[in-house]
Amino acid sequence: MRKGFWRSVLSWFSQSSNRLLPFDEVRARLPMRGQRYIGLREVPIEKIIGSVGRYQDFDRAFLPRHSRTASRWISIDAAHLQEIDLPPVELYKIGEAYFVKDGNHRVSVARERGQKFIDAYVIEIDTPVPIDEHTDIDELITLHEKGEFYAKTQLDQLRPGAKIDLTLPGQYAKLLEHIDVHRYFMGLERGQEVPYEEAVTSWYDEVYLPLARVIEEADLLKEFPGRTVSDLYLWIIEHLWYLREQYRREVTPEEAANHFREQFGGAKSATPLGVLRRLFQGLAVHSDPSPSSKGDPAD
Repeated sequence: MRKGFWRSVLSWFSQSSNRLLPFDEVRARLPMRGQRYIGLREVPIEKIIGSVGRYQDFDRAFLPRHSRTASRWISIDAAHLQEIDLPPVELYKIGEAYFVKDGNHRVSVARERGQKFIDAYVIEIDTPVPIDEHTDIDELITLHEKGEFYAKTQLDQLRPGAKIDLTLPGQYAKLLEHIDVHRYFMGLERGQEVPYEEAVTSWYDEVYLPLARVIEEADLLKEFPGRTVSDLYLWIIEHLWYLREQYRREVTPEEAANHFREQFGGAKSATPLGVLRRLFQGLAVHSDPSPSSKGDPAD
């Protein structure tokens, strides 16, 4: 548990996922073509990244997260030390990743003891989405939403070579809202309904691409590591609307991008360590108020 705690701290600072994936949620997010039993296999333990029912009891490295698992864990560890043969675990296989159906504690003990492989009865689930031991749930959700976005907009067919890549769940739905709003105003200007396909291409050509070019020309991505042009498009376009409301005047995409960089840019300040540093600085300021901010002693 102590190792698991420090691993969780490290994952927070490195902005990496430390969660064991819930099988049911993963299965709900992916298109499935069927399943089949493929028998007894020797499975690399590092490729086991999720669980059917115990995903809250262990972290991504199958280190225990709760003391209630101690007695079961210790009994299996004792059997391991006494070289008692334990039955194979039962796993689901999706892509190149595995999920524990039965045998979570056996996987945990084996991994902690440095075991590289484990015997398992495997059921393979067929899916066209490639996932492996590095996949996390946010990536799966985003992949699913990306597929829905392209299926609805047909942007890849209307504009071959168009590339919309978002890194956070829920963002593709915002793009669809942007297209709907753009279509609505196009209809007001023309006095008639605009075909959806035309609204998609107009939004991409006249709204998305100009701001994307501003982001690339300003080299903003270097200040937001791990993010994409599409991520920054969403953040800056929403920032632009905020500035227009605040200042009650027209604000250009260039102005919004520069203001966004000034307020939120900086690779170091965007990291968790940078956030902590700014937080502590803020606490220090509030704990040592300037003379002008001190109230009258009689108050």
